[in-house]
Amino acid sequence: MFYNGVYHLFYQYNPKGAVWGNIVWAHSVSMDLINWKALNHALYPSKPFDKFGCWSGSVTIVPGKGPIILYTGVIDTNQTQVQCYAVPEDLKDPYLRKWVKPDKFNPFLVADKGVNGSAFRDPTTAWRSKDGHWKILVGSRREDRGMAYLYRSKDFRKWVRAKHPLHSSSNTGMWECPDFYPVSLKDKLGLDASVDGSHVKHVLKNSLDVTRYEYYTVGTYIQEMDKYVPDKTSEDGWRGLRYDYGNFYASKSFFDPSKNRRVIWGWANESDSAQDDTRKGWAGIQAIPRTVWLDSSGRQLVQWPVEELNNLRGKEISMKNQKLQKGDIVEVKGITAAQADVEVTFSISSLDKAEKYDPKWVYAQDVCAQKGSNVQGGVGPFGLLTLASQDLVEFTPVFFRIFKDSKKYVALMCSDARSSSLKSKLYKPSFGGFIDLDLTTDKKISLRSLVRAMINLIDHSVVESFGAGGKTNILSRVYPELAVTNQAHLFVFNNGTEPITVENLKAWSMKSAHIH
Repeated sequence: MFYNGVYHLFYQYNPKGAVWGNIVWAHSVSMDLINWKALNHALYPSKPFDKFGCWSGSVTIVPGKGPIILYTGVIDTNQTQVQCYAVPEDLKDPYLRKWVKPDKFNPFLVADKGVNGSAFRDPTTAWRSKDGHWKILVGSRREDRGMAYLYRSKDFRKWVRAKHPLHSSSNTGMWECPDFYPVSLKDKLGLDASVDGSHVKHVLKNSLDVTRYEYYTVGTYIQEMDKYVPDKTSEDGWRGLRYDYGNFYASKSFFDPSKNRRVIWGWANESDSAQDDTRKGWAGIQAIPRTVWLDSSGRQLVQWPVEELNNLRGKEISMKNQKLQKGDIVEVKGITAAQADVEVTFSISSLDKAEKYDPKWVYAQDVCAQKGSNVQGGVGPFGLLTLASQDLVEFTPVFFRIFKDSKKYVALMCSDARSSSLKSKLYKPSFGGFIDLDLTTDKKISLRSLVRAMINLIDHSVVESFGAGGKTNILSRVYPELAVTNQAHLFVFNNGTEPITVENLKAWSMKSAHIH
């Protein structure tokens, strides 16, 4: 949240080890979303209603009252979950260091008849409807059906469950960390959660416990009926839209009134072993915070790293009009490739050699695994080889490939960790996502739009990529052994028969953020 000039990040944390358990709400503060200071934990098990864990939730800034934390408390070893609240001990403290859990009205929600008490968690930020009622969602499931239960309150103390969930979907399993917020149809500005009207759409995001990926739909919120209806262009299930097609889960958005933007935070867990995490002494990171808005098509969201990240940019180098024939690999020299920020624009003279698209392809990740960066194609694969050793024994390619359907061209983006490390006992997937682009009007310009302003943030064990200006995004966790510090290299490459031109590339060595 942003409150009285300070950003607050609360996050699930185990103070006793680098494995899951003993969950508290850790608390850090920042003035710019990049440099952070850790404080004492905001919440930790201390009451009968959270004796076995203070699980995830949200903060709502209530006019006249200030910030109120809503969170899931665990009351027994069966993981029975209830919803609880906490308030700052001293609103005059600029960092809100201490939080209290009043006994009155706590817990404020207990699973009633028909609600699964062991699958009942992660209350959302509240919004206020036109009738003056506050409303929240709580994630749940009924057998295999994912649920977003809706609760109403007049005073933010006593809450009543609505007759029907705001939305549900069959065969999706437990809905964790639901998020529900409006997005503007007119511009990129973010909106407070309570904004409604004909000038907005709404987004419902759920983290699916079964797949460990996040899915969202864009749709219409019918406030009078407390019902959400996804647009026909938003598939409501496992094949739907995702914030990120890589290692990105349990995300949370908030409205930042200081810059009128909505910012998304996502969690990236480790891809190495629990033993590795114990040896490191930590597990899991926060991704770079992202500004989010509705694409001009109205069909999907667009994300981009917050502008404050640019303050970490150091030395800049550039490359222009570099032509890449089939098999060409050209090094981008002059920066610290182990910690870099790269923006590149590619262009193609012709799409005639695009490979045939197979309509049986359902998941882009499977296509990326089948057609990796070393598999020659027509138009692509082309892109970047990040965190690469000099001899390319280790490298993480982020690349594009164009296919031709019966009516249109289909763009694929991949981030492939299979060659990222010499370590054998790692989860090294080939992540991928299709990109919603019209490539029929002007082949050169459209294809440039596909990868225009593509950015990779590379920070030792992370390659976080944003394709087509943030339409398709992939975060990969990688653990190179050779391509580290000054032994890491960055290359552009083309392994397609169609020549590719690097029209413009800019890259910066990145300074480290200050984490106290």
